[in-house]
This record gives sequence, C-alpha cells and structure tokens, in this order.
Amino acid sequence: MIFPSRDPAAPVPAIDAIESRRLVAEQDALLIDVREPGELAVSGKLAGALAIPVGQIQMHADPDHPAHDPAFRPGRPLILYCRSGQRSGMAGQALKRMGYHPVFNLGSFEAAVAAGAPIEPAWAGS
Repeated sequence: MIFPSRDPAAPVPAIDAIESRRLVAEQDALLIDVREPGELAVSGKLAGALAIPVGQIQMHADPDHPAHDPAFRPGRPLILYCRSGQRSGMAGQALKRMGYHPVFNLGSFEAAVAAGAPIEPAWAGS
C-alpha cells in the first residue's frame, strides 16, 4: 500500500500495474492516459482509461471550466500514464497543485501492457 504525500511539491508516487488494477477495483480509481491522439490511434489505451492529452488535463479537472469531466472528483484516486512516465508525472504534479489527492504515476503504457494490463481501442469509453 502506498500513502502519497498531500504536499503538492512532493513527487507523484510511482505504482505498478498490479497496484493500479487494485486501486481501480477497490477504490474506483480513475485511470487516465495523457498521451496525444496520434499515439492512442496507433496503440489503443489501457482498458477503462480516460484519454485526455496532457495539455488539456487541467481544463477537464477544473470544476469551474466548461470542459470539466465529472469523473474528476475530490478524494477519488487518480492514476496517470503516458509513453514513458514523464508527461504523466507532470500532469500528476498539476493535478496535485489543483488539490487532487491521491495521485499516482503508472509510468509507461508499454510496461503496463507487458505486465498484463488489457487494452482497448483508443476512443472506447472516452
């Protein structure tokens, strides 16, 4: 079990695919793919993930923005991933600054798939 810091300046803790699946199943964690549409079109996304490019994450998370996605709720665990883990880490920091907690970095899409995470077409469920 990982207990992330509420400090918005603290690093976004990394988790693996097994912990990610547990958080989704047991705590209704929101899985978020922050890769760009072209990347998603080639590879698909992790099953059940919301596809939001990193440059749009703050709009979708801001309850006062017209593009707000109600899937972002206070206290709901957020798990982000991208191609390498860098963009998901940056997006996680932005979400922490917005007051979201807990936030986790799953890292790379490829590592999650290699660990057995199922995939689906790019825009399924988004």
